[in-house]
Amino acid sequence: MPASATKTRRVAVLADSDTRWKWGALTANRISPEDSDIRLDGFLLRGRATPTARQLQEVGVHADSLREVSAVEFLRTMAQESYDVLVLALVGGGVQAMLHGLKRVWEGQPQRPVVVTGYVGVVYEKLADGLLLRHGADLVLANSRQDAERFCAVYDGVGADSSAVTEVALPFLGGEPYPGEHDPYTVVFAAQPSVPDSRKDRTYLLNRLIQHARKHPEREVLLKLRSKPGEHTTHIEELPYQKLVQRLDPPANFKLVYGNMGEVLDRTDLLVTISSTAALESLHRRIPTVVLSDLGVREVLGNHHFVGSGCLASWDQLDDGHSPTPDEEWVSRQGVCADGSYATAFDAARERIAKLLERPGGLPALTPYYTPATAPGYLPGILARHHLGPDGSPLPGAPAHDSEPGPVRQIVRRAARGAYRHGVQRVAPVIRRMGEL
Repeated sequence: MPASATKTRRVAVLADSDTRWKWGALTANRISPEDSDIRLDGFLLRGRATPTARQLQEVGVHADSLREVSAVEFLRTMAQESYDVLVLALVGGGVQAMLHGLKRVWEGQPQRPVVVTGYVGVVYEKLADGLLLRHGADLVLANSRQDAERFCAVYDGVGADSSAVTEVALPFLGGEPYPGEHDPYTVVFAAQPSVPDSRKDRTYLLNRLIQHARKHPEREVLLKLRSKPGEHTTHIEELPYQKLVQRLDPPANFKLVYGNMGEVLDRTDLLVTISSTAALESLHRRIPTVVLSDLGVREVLGNHHFVGSGCLASWDQLDDGHSPTPDEEWVSRQGVCADGSYATAFDAARERIAKLLERPGGLPALTPYYTPATAPGYLPGILARHHLGPDGSPLPGAPAHDSEPGPVRQIVRRAARGAYRHGVQRVAPVIRRMGEL
């Protein structure tokens, strides 16, 4: 009996960072039928941003199994195991590589999983590039009505099938609505690993946050950090705030915090950020939310996405007691679901998956927009990064293991990754700065 005919749905999630694992695992649960059990197997793609045990614990998402794999190992597993749904929670190039690799390993098989992909949060850059690299999945999830319209426009504009675009919402929204001011009143700045990226701008933001704490000693001012020094997230953080703050003398009501964003929002009275997806989580719960304009409203910062939101403001305004009022129409187009419609936001995706699983004769082969014929100067390089050839097969010498690595290999692998991260996060920035002298 196929897995899809039982009450338990088998779902696999392949992710390449802590944030994408969170998105992928939560999405897997959201798009599963509410009256069925889910068997969730997690796979972490080995690379620069493979999450640490601490990061996985902070995400707080349960999986029935979780292991680290190379691209080739994962494809081998997909050829041998039977799943109902596969969620690809990867950067665009990773999705494209897996689509071609999966097309090859599922060739001739009577059944294959429904393949789902999408974006972790706000899509404010590389829209066409990222979308076309995700084309070929059965469902390309759009986190809002606005994104669904933009996604379809891009696919239709290049002559690609846009029927896979499915409107949902961000899977990690939730929590209780804002109950009113806490004691003490708490201001939270949600930091981002790569925005802004210069020492000058990051130091400016940190100084303004500390100044706000000094000006309002009755408030608790928290700097919410994504990772600890040496850990990688979806984006590289070359100048951690933890290091910058060591040179300053913050007051007692200023603190650094880690942990699950939802738990931090439980005690938040004012959420401040440059352009973090945390702003959408905060707006969903109707917590006063500010997207900073101090460094300008610019595409490179991502805060241009919030034009029209009513949330843009500066530290000067916040110091003087400004409280933002979000634009309800803007909020409703962003998949925030502050109106209580979140419970039904994933119904369309569930229905589409159910129909695909019941399709007579199984699903057709995956058909990505990019092929060796349509993008001969682009696609091979993307596939090669994951040790795959133009036809999706492993290249000679590709990392491949038929069994789990032994204790010695695991130790060597961890040491190698630590050395790589040290080089990327500590050594490379120094070399770049020296080159600018």
